[in-house]
Amino acid sequence: MKISFSTARLFLLLLLVLSCERKKEENQIDKEIQSIDLSRGDIALCGADNGQFGKVEFSLSCAEKVRADFNLATSLLHSFEYVEAEKVFAKVIDEDPKCVMAYWGVAMSNFHPLWASPTKSDLQKGSKIVALARSLESKSSRETEYLEAIATIYDDWDKLDHRTRARKFKKASERIYRKYPKDDEAAIFYALALRATADPSDKSFRDQRLAGEILSSIFIREPNHPGIAHYIIHTYDYPGLAHLGLSAARKYASIASASAHAQHMPSHIFTRLGLWDECIQSNINSIAAAQCYAQNVGIKGHWDEELHGMDYLVYAYLQESQDEKAEEQVNYLATIDEVFPINFKDAYSLASIPTRFALERKDWHAAAKLELRPANFPWDKFLWEKANVNFGRLLGAVHTQQLDKAKSELAQLRAIQTKLLESNENYKANLVLIQVMTSEAWIKFTEGQKIEGIKLMIEAATNEDATEKDSVTPGEVIPARELLGDMYLEMGDVTRALQAYEGDLKRHPGRFNGLYGAGLAEEKLGDAKMAIFYYRQLLALTSRSSIPRSQQKAAELFIRNSKS
Repeated sequence: MKISFSTARLFLLLLLVLSCERKKEENQIDKEIQSIDLSRGDIALCGADNGQFGKVEFSLSCAEKVRADFNLATSLLHSFEYVEAEKVFAKVIDEDPKCVMAYWGVAMSNFHPLWASPTKSDLQKGSKIVALARSLESKSSRETEYLEAIATIYDDWDKLDHRTRARKFKKASERIYRKYPKDDEAAIFYALALRATADPSDKSFRDQRLAGEILSSIFIREPNHPGIAHYIIHTYDYPGLAHLGLSAARKYASIASASAHAQHMPSHIFTRLGLWDECIQSNINSIAAAQCYAQNVGIKGHWDEELHGMDYLVYAYLQESQDEKAEEQVNYLATIDEVFPINFKDAYSLASIPTRFALERKDWHAAAKLELRPANFPWDKFLWEKANVNFGRLLGAVHTQQLDKAKSELAQLRAIQTKLLESNENYKANLVLIQVMTSEAWIKFTEGQKIEGIKLMIEAATNEDATEKDSVTPGEVIPARELLGDMYLEMGDVTRALQAYEGDLKRHPGRFNGLYGAGLAEEKLGDAKMAIFYYRQLLALTSRSSIPRSQQKAAELFIRNSKS
């Protein structure tokens, strides 16, 4: 078949027009990409060699040349190394602008499902990247569904609250999971969505258990997947469930050894189970990795991941009565006057570390003198975190007979709770309410209203038992049920004191004050065998303590006298 010259010329002209249109479209896409402030550059994590982020195999339709980088970026995403993940997703976009899933990856990197809600700038960036991805025509139906799932976080972000949008994300993730049963990543992200939106008041842990079952079934065939190990830890970070996450906790750090967060996360399970040696080592590693990362990227000040690890490290040191090592961290914290980024993790660590250092050691004079540091930190934006210092000062004031000061701190706690309620931060408001109730209990008890004080303390402990801790904290700055035991002991009701301490140890195994309190109660009840049972646990726990507390000395003396 012969083609006329005019027809050939028309065909070539058409190709030229299409080529120009394609070039114009590519230039427009490139222009829009450059208008979005994407994180770019080389990975800055310390020890970031091949194989130190875990192994992810994501099926996608992007160019072959970008698939290794895409899998790397997804591995980083699964370890919550969000900035580094976005860098690599941006690199994929630069090399294959029509790779829809790379845009999805950037949007996911700005979501932070188990951390604080995305900021306004995060939401604006996510909205732009989703809109750009939607304009691309090369996406498969599966990739479109992934994109539309994360789009639920950014669509109408200025009209719908975060929790509503997160629930939409969970429903969309479930649809993908059920539609593509052979897609392990769909299952993993659905499990993450289940954990992120779980009802904190649901004591059956229905969503957490379902997420754990999904993840555990995949972990068998993907033992080096960072997201599976990571999300199992988060999923089982509850009393009664923590033992189910121990295997993953002991493996995750080696799967993603270049991630500071991966070094830290196992300590959530170790803390729940009272495995203090493992908790200490986990956070020593995490802090070192965080400091190295901050230096590599030129962070001015201290990275939030460093402070987060310090909080867990101090908590563990205090349970082992390694007070001098805990004090080193407290003194180091006092030198910190700038943090990055300024967020709830920094705020909680800055407030809780010195507070728990005073309260755990029952140094009531130091507790009464606690200060908010650094002074230039925007504390009014972090009211629940700030409340821990007010609470610590109040308990210190009560135990040093400064009741006017205690009542002044109580007024501040009530004001904080009111502000949190007005801001619809109901969960945090309830955490402060527990502190308010505890404070009222101790004030009344100290004023001589013993029965009323006990009644309020029981209510506080019951409320705390029904409320799961925030994921940022290793535990309350001092548990309410442990304080109830102390109150009963002061009142002379030793039997109920023992019950309170034993109840607290079920929720917080391996706590120094819980073990000593239970041992002392048994001693006062005349049960030497059970007193020795608790005291021996206490002494084994504190074998690394270089300066024994008075409680350790008392426990040793009782055991020695019981043998003679």
